[in-house]
Amino acid sequence: MSFWQVMMFTIPALVVLLSVWIVMHKLFKNEEEKRLWELKRASQKEISPTRLRAYERLALVLERTQPEALIMGLSERLEASGESLSGLTIMRMQQELLRTVRLEFDHNLSQQIYVSDETWSKIIGARDEMAAFISAMALQLPKESTAMDYAKVLMTAYRSNGETPHQIAMEALKDEARGLL
Repeated sequence: MSFWQVMMFTIPALVVLLSVWIVMHKLFKNEEEKRLWELKRASQKEISPTRLRAYERLALVLERTQPEALIMGLSERLEASGESLSGLTIMRMQQELLRTVRLEFDHNLSQQIYVSDETWSKIIGARDEMAAFISAMALQLPKESTAMDYAKVLMTAYRSNGETPHQIAMEALKDEARGLL
């Protein structure tokens, strides 16, 4: 058998072997991509509802930490313990409002893993701005002011501030949640 005869059988065999390898490689690659896509789709079915619940919880936190909701919640807690809002000093009311803001956010800290860093920063900004606002309003009142005066000033000043950090954070949260749907 001559060299050329061996080559006549070897070259076609190599071409067939290479063709089979290419086809098998593409087949395995497509199967792997299909498996990953199905796995991602299955995990989305589980993650999407969890993320939506996180968005709902964070929206609730933003709603609960606005002045009107904070004051109403404090009033209800005081009434349940036999006290009233009018019996508080401004300093104690300020402390209770700040405590409520801190607790609301601390209770929902784990929700940050479900939102983007940008949205989470806006939510934290809303918390920090509210704490600063509560403190600043307490300092602006005359010494003879009552807790009821403080409550009125908080609600009025907050509403007149234009777009609030809470509204900005809520819009970011809504936009992100809409992206899931």
